[in-house]
Amino acid sequence: MPHPTDTLDAVAVRTWCALALEGLGREREEIDAINVYPVADGDTGTNLYLTAESAAAAVEAVFAAHATGTTAPATADAVRAMAHGALIGARGNSGTILAQLLRAMASVLAAGGDGDHLARALSRAAASARRAVAHPVEGTVLTVATAAAEAAEVAGAASGDLAAVAAAAHEGAVAALETTPDRLPVLQRAGVVDAGGRGLVVVLGALLETVTGRAPVRATRPVPGPLDRSPGGPAPADDCAGEPGEGPAFEVIYLLEAADEAVERLRTRLDGLGDSLVVVGGDGLWNVHVHVDDAGAAVEAGVEAGRPHRIRITHFAAARGHARPEPARRAVVAVVPGDGLCDLCARAGATTVLARPGEPPASGELVDAVRRAHAREVVLLPNDAGLRHTAAAAAEQARAEGIRVAVIPTRAAVQGIAALAVHEPERSFDEDVVAMTAAAGATRYAEVAVAEHRSWTTAGICQAGDVLGLIDGDVALIGPDVPGAARTVLDRMLAAGGELVTLVLGEGVPDSFGDELETHVRAGHLAVDTVVYRGGHQSAPLLIGVE
Repeated sequence: MPHPTDTLDAVAVRTWCALALEGLGREREEIDAINVYPVADGDTGTNLYLTAESAAAAVEAVFAAHATGTTAPATADAVRAMAHGALIGARGNSGTILAQLLRAMASVLAAGGDGDHLARALSRAAASARRAVAHPVEGTVLTVATAAAEAAEVAGAASGDLAAVAAAAHEGAVAALETTPDRLPVLQRAGVVDAGGRGLVVVLGALLETVTGRAPVRATRPVPGPLDRSPGGPAPADDCAGEPGEGPAFEVIYLLEAADEAVERLRTRLDGLGDSLVVVGGDGLWNVHVHVDDAGAAVEAGVEAGRPHRIRITHFAAARGHARPEPARRAVVAVVPGDGLCDLCARAGATTVLARPGEPPASGELVDAVRRAHAREVVLLPNDAGLRHTAAAAAEQARAEGIRVAVIPTRAAVQGIAALAVHEPERSFDEDVVAMTAAAGATRYAEVAVAEHRSWTTAGICQAGDVLGLIDGDVALIGPDVPGAARTVLDRMLAAGGELVTLVLGEGVPDSFGDELETHVRAGHLAVDTVVYRGGHQSAPLLIGVE
């Protein structure tokens, strides 16, 4: 839980981004499920998550650049990084609008982080987002942003207190979200609130938690599950491209380097080609989003305006029920913490994604790995509890491309190894996923690591350089050396039973250490087998699995 703050400085901006990403990850599936406007393609939550992920990563990069200093980065650097990260990583209609909201807020918050600046930032954001949308529609995220800004202005004029302004903005957004079905017929027919607006409520809730240190209470309004797409299910409004077979065939998104006057001409050109046009950015860099039937013409218009890159073209066929040709085989994609395990998993037939210490992969990397696997069905092993939401977002994006993906919630590399060991592509997909999930779930995991700084743990206070024994993610012991901690951790885990111990040695750990631990296991547990792997450069000297 964050500490309350009376100013949005760089540290608070970092916290806000992290909490927004966590919140969108937690509610991503529910937001996807209520996505009916402007296209009922069930990806608004995923797109918002991916946009927030890019913003958070950009802020983390600023802090990493200041890691050797004694002070935090300047607030202006943090908010500008947030805005730039959102701009270059914006996905879909809703993500593009969120990027514009954050960009406009950053332009004000760079000058100050008190309540007055926050109120003005929200007002500028709401107005800027409306200008970015070619044909603003009420009952969408624009309505929610405007209500949040108006409530913040009133609170700012009354007191100027940062917490009061943040609370008012969140309350205004929640209230406006409830009214979106009354403003947009497609939402009323489907019995849902606007998906983009709900995502903005999550982002503003994260801001409120950052400022006050307390998470807001989630709305008690029931949220429908996945929409009924059957003929008798809720139907979108006549003017919405949400009905199967209706509306433009492609979503086109690209970054564009161009002058302002060229972008104005581009807006007119794209507005004549399709709908859902949103162009955000400035200072020579823009994010362009449009739904069209002629994707080539939309890209060509960008070429005429400037230099488009990171071009993404998505066919709406998958969302509208049209079949796509799919590859014929199954694959496993595994995130691994060291280059040694990359080789091990690759030899077992998996496509691997290397997670370097302190640099977890983004969802885009996982999607790229799923594509590289060239498979009709993919089992994704995140192998890290912190990658749960990232893996879920990547899976959702891959599913939109016609790939069947199952995420097995492995929380450690040794659980992924156990799952991979029972993988059999010859059996049915569901049976394979069940078997792999069972193998992972039956594997308890631990690691022996070295503390980098003094901190509180569940086992007491540790000092920098102390050796920590973590079991199932919690610090179970603090010791003076790696060998002693490793033996104690093994004894505690095997006290609950086990048939196989897996040891993964980090870079610089001698092979003899593995032999010593194998001997220790054999001495106390004759029926337990031990396997030892080299993990290469990983965050901990030793990873342990017991199954």
